[in-house]
Amino acid sequence: MASPVRVMNRTRSTILAARASRVDKVWGRMRGLLGAPPLAPGEGMILDPCRSVHTFFLGYSIDVVFVARDGRVVGIVPGLRPWRLSGWFGDARAAVELPSGTTATTGTVAGDLLGLEPLDGSCSSS
Repeated sequence: MASPVRVMNRTRSTILAARASRVDKVWGRMRGLLGAPPLAPGEGMILDPCRSVHTFFLGYSIDVVFVARDGRVVGIVPGLRPWRLSGWFGDARAAVELPSGTTATTGTVAGDLLGLEPLDGSCSSS
């Protein structure tokens, strides 16, 4: 697993996740949040690559933001309840899983530009 990052909505100058884990290995992506406690406000998980998620066996709802390679939001599934499928987002490169209600609170919508900032202070664009 890569170093944690901050997920910024650059279009709206808001923070979606002050600390998000990046998961890029197949077994980590398959596991995702299963068996983990609900995400606290400001936490997130980035699944890369990812075009669809499920909440089977998950005991709580999450918001899911699907992001293209260039950082553009190509889909949002707010409040995805347990035992559901998100649907398929063919243009997505990654999915950002967040506490339920985060997208509404931040005003995040399709077309917004997201960016990742390493928590060590160096810069990253996606």
